[in-house]
Parts: sequence; C-alpha cells; structure tokens
Amino acid sequence: MSLVLDPAAQDLLFREARTANTFTDEPVTDEQVRAIYDLVKYGPTAFNQSPLRVTLVRSPEARERLVQHMAEGNRPKTATAPLVAILSADNEFHQELPQLFPHFPQAKDAFFSERPAREGAAALNAALQAAYFIIGVRAAGLAAGPMTGLDFEGVRKEFLDDDHTPLMVVNIGRPGPDAWFPRSPRLEYEQVITTV
Repeated sequence: MSLVLDPAAQDLLFREARTANTFTDEPVTDEQVRAIYDLVKYGPTAFNQSPLRVTLVRSPEARERLVQHMAEGNRPKTATAPLVAILSADNEFHQELPQLFPHFPQAKDAFFSERPAREGAAALNAALQAAYFIIGVRAAGLAAGPMTGLDFEGVRKEFLDDDHTPLMVVNIGRPGPDAWFPRSPRLEYEQVITTV
C-alpha cells in the first residue's frame, strides 16, 4: 500500500469526514481543544510562522454577538453548535519569529518589516494552520463545520482588533443525526496532477 497511515485513520481524517451542519449537545472541552492544538501546531509553515489565532466563543452572550454577524443560513448552526471558534491571522506574527525561527532571527526584519508583506504571509500561513486545525478536530473524533459566510469586518470589530484578520468561523462538536449533506464530487488525479 502506498500510504503508511492506517486505513481507519485515513477514513477518520479524510474519506469519511465531512463538514457538519448539525451537532449533538455533547460539550467540547478545553482539554480536547488543547489536545487538538498540541497536535496541529507541528504543521509546516514558511519560516515556522505561527500567525493563526483561535478565539473560542463559549459564553451565551458572545455567541449571540457572533450569530448576528453570520450569514442567514449559518446562524442556526452557529447558535447551536457545542463550540464555535473564530480563526484569524495575526498580522504582527513576526514579533515571535526570533523565538520560532532561532537559526535566523533576522527574518523578522529582513522579510516582514513592512505591513503588506506581513499581511500576505499571515493570510497564507494562517490558512494552512486553519486547515491543520480542521484535521485536528477530526483527529479528536469530532466534526468541524468551517464557514466563510459572515461579515468579516463585523467579526473583526466585535471580537478582534486591527492587527487580526478573521479567516473563518468553525463550528465544532459531535455530528448530529442529520449532520451531513451528500458528499460533493472531487476532481480526479488526472484533472489535478501534471508531470513536467
């Protein structure tokens, strides 16, 4: 077999995993979120950047404030998911590069002294980390419902600051009985892979 990952793990992370639209009321604990992060923090990024920031929306008041910024179709599932996370990119991530990239601490100033360069790098690398986060949620036996149907500026003003750019909102929990839409098609190998 070409893959060394156990087939059951392949199913858990990819083949059987789906975007959940409904959830049971079983809570998602801080211990589960910590375990997810402690796994996915090892995913590769450029210069070992770690621009992803995760805001857990736990209080009923914060949830109500967030729901108001979601697209109409995303409001009910965001209101009822056991846990909701706002994933954002920290545009000041470069301040941590001397710690995270110690063999070249000058990278902080050599490549990221200008805000536009930081914003581009933060968006790309935080998006990578967001994908790792979703896979980590699946690895914990939970389902993720990532959404970009929201008022990004409203979420930024409500929950973040000018140095953070929201990327998505992710509902997290155990999937409910009617959690899945039918799986949509995927492109085949020949449609994607080119050898030169």
